[in-house]
This record gives sequence, structure tokens and C-alpha cells, in this order.
Amino acid sequence: QVQLVESGGGLVQAGGSLRLSCAASGRTFSNYAMGWFRQAPGKEREFVAGISWSGFRTDYADSVKGRFTISRDNAKNMVLLQMNSLKPEDTAVYYCAADPDSFAPMRRKVEYDYWGQGTQVTVSS
Repeated sequence: QVQLVESGGGLVQAGGSLRLSCAASGRTFSNYAMGWFRQAPGKEREFVAGISWSGFRTDYADSVKGRFTISRDNAKNMVLLQMNSLKPEDTAVYYCAADPDSFAPMRRKVEYDYWGQGTQVTVSS
């Protein structure tokens, strides 16, 4: 019931910052837990960050904890991922995803029913 469109990716020097946005359409968006995943060439898609439908509970992969911040604005149907202190290993296509069945954010990608098309993030050394 929702469509997700990511934006904000690009090329950045190591140590720099980017902010990714996920614009959602759908009347039940506020009831969905949301997550960010990423996939590098030749690798599996992996969990990056998640947020509950209320926005009060968040979860982060150990590799990004302390550097990335996930937030949401249900009134604007937006989910954001602020990425600071970027490293070359952060290079990947980043996807946002919606989970209509969970209150708390989930780490397994099979929990998510809706996915955006992704936005490329490239971090140069």
C-alpha cells in the first residue's frame, strides 16, 4: 500500500556527511516500522538502521552506531538517515523499507514488505 523513493545519495570524501531521505506515499505509513538497508556490489543486502512507527525506538548496526542517525516525520511521510564520519566501506546502494507488521524496528530484511529503488552512496578515500 506504500511506495518509497530514496534520495540524497552521491559522492563524498571520507569523513564527510550525507543525509538520505525516503519519501513515502500511503495512508497507513504512520503504522509501519521503517528501516534502512544497504548493498555493496557482490555482497548481501544488510541492515543499517531501523525505527519504530512512533519514532521512539531506534536500532543500528554496530558498523554505523554513533555515526548514523535515523529519524522520521510521519506528518510529512518522511524517513531520514543522517550519515556522518563516512568511511569507504559505507559505499553501497541504500534502500529504505517499510514493515507493516512490527512495532519495533526489525533487522531481518524478510520482515519488510515494501522497498524503494535505492540511492547510491560512494565514499572516496
